[in-house]
Amino acid sequence: MNWTLYILIAGVAATAIWRFAGVFLSSGLSETGAAIAWVKAVSTALVAGLIARIVIFPPGALADLSTPVRLGAFALGVAMYFLARRHMGLGIATGTGALIAGHLLGF
Repeated sequence: MNWTLYILIAGVAATAIWRFAGVFLSSGLSETGAAIAWVKAVSTALVAGLIARIVIFPPGALADLSTPVRLGAFALGVAMYFLARRHMGLGIATGTGALIAGHLLGF
């Protein structure tokens, strides 16, 4: 058997239990309840912190771009997100395009 298949099976086995437990345990919770609101707030804060860390302390090839370029691309992406009435795809495409333009222009 191929090692890739073993890795796939191990990955699914390690996470499937927790996914099913989450579905089972959350089946009685209200979507507007305090517990779900807390989970949404914590997950949003974690994602925001991760994005901030990547922009300020970039890993890999992103570190080749200057901080003003990274911050500008982030700001452009957020601005487009709101200008396009919260269209995530346009915000991401704009931020990505700004990063590529910064790289091609040598900033």
